[in-house]
Amino acid sequence: MISIILVDDHVIMRDGLRNLLKEESDFEVVGEADNGRQAVKIILEKKPNIIIMDIAMQEMNGIEATRQIKKEAPNINIIALSMHSERQIVVGIFRAGASGYLLKDSTSTELVEAIRTVHSGRKYISQKISDIVLQEISNTKKDSEEIGIEVLTNRESEILQLISEGNSTKRIAEVLFISPKTVESHRANIMEKLNIHNLPELTKYAIRVGLTSLDD
Repeated sequence: MISIILVDDHVIMRDGLRNLLKEESDFEVVGEADNGRQAVKIILEKKPNIIIMDIAMQEMNGIEATRQIKKEAPNINIIALSMHSERQIVVGIFRAGASGYLLKDSTSTELVEAIRTVHSGRKYISQKISDIVLQEISNTKKDSEEIGIEVLTNRESEILQLISEGNSTKRIAEVLFISPKTVESHRANIMEKLNIHNLPELTKYAIRVGLTSLDD
């Protein structure tokens, strides 16, 4: 039996995926989460084989969730299922540790194939985005934005996303169970590392590298 957790901030999407996957006798949906932070919490309890991961979610996006999940449970395979095909996002989720990537307009047959492929230990890349990944493989030089996001710690990435979503210092402190002073210290470190010195530019940066989305 292949156990699966669904992570998506839209209930209708999760309902659709669950009903689709029930058609496969060896698939079992063992849990659901509506953001990356919830996903990180439930993986240790559920220990699924596969996670179907949305990318653009509030509080913690799919890229950061993938990074943290793979650190805690490296044997869990993650398939990104997103409407986004931008190079930064596709490359970002694979660098975080994902094993597959599908666009949300993919067929149900392709999703089932992706799950079986990843469960067998191989990578799966939707044909629609394969050119993006091939270009990255052939490109040996990273651009400055990609290098920048990688120098942030997990906590700094979380705080950057929460800042870009318009959360106040007090709200971020409440969400992460840290002090406002600690949030301010992390924010200063983020700006120094990325060489960005105002909040609007910081928000634009977070959108460009896929930490947050204008769609939410």
